[in-house]
Amino acid sequence: MSSGSASLWPLLLEALGETLWMVTATLGMGGLAGLVLGIALYTTRPGNLLANRPVSIVLNGLVNLVRPIPFIIFITAMLPLTVLVTGASYGTRAVIFPLAVMATFGTSRIVEQNLVALDPGVVEAARAVGAGPLRIIVTIVVPEALGPLVLGYTFLFVAIVDMTAVVGAVSGGGLGDFALQYGYQRFNQEVTLVTVAVIILLVQAAQAGGNALARRIMRR
Repeated sequence: MSSGSASLWPLLLEALGETLWMVTATLGMGGLAGLVLGIALYTTRPGNLLANRPVSIVLNGLVNLVRPIPFIIFITAMLPLTVLVTGASYGTRAVIFPLAVMATFGTSRIVEQNLVALDPGVVEAARAVGAGPLRIIVTIVVPEALGPLVLGYTFLFVAIVDMTAVVGAVSGGGLGDFALQYGYQRFNQEVTLVTVAVIILLVQAAQAGGNALARRIMRR
């Protein structure tokens, strides 16, 4: 940034830190909950390990209900529950909760799609030798899909960065908030462009790391 905007560098670094914290917390909570939900979606499908049609219908209906909601609308609709859970209506702490909830439902489909792509013969062979559902999931299903899952979680990381930029519209902090306050609202295009460049670098670094890790896993 130019000398006139030099005083904003500490604020930019602070915003970057807030974004990294939101992404990390969301990926941790939403990624874990989404993994569990995704496994449930997979295992309760007809003919699968824990086939249960009513449960499958309910889970799929819930995921299909939440996923299409635009995040800016979802975060405002969740506000009463967010206040109840976090005790705050704005700021980084408040937005992590709706971020994690939305990430959970997004992750569940990523997990389900990758698990469905597994060779059914591998699972059937394990069932034939008497392995229980939990053992099959932990020792066969998840390890077999680990490489594609890493790619899926890399995509999730990028999607969460995208969502953290949106929370700037509701004073959620992070790079989106920084760009709105010091770029858009002050007609400072330079600040906006620098913020965009930082986001691009963050996403590219995550994508490169995820791709490298996935390749390493799938070579084994």
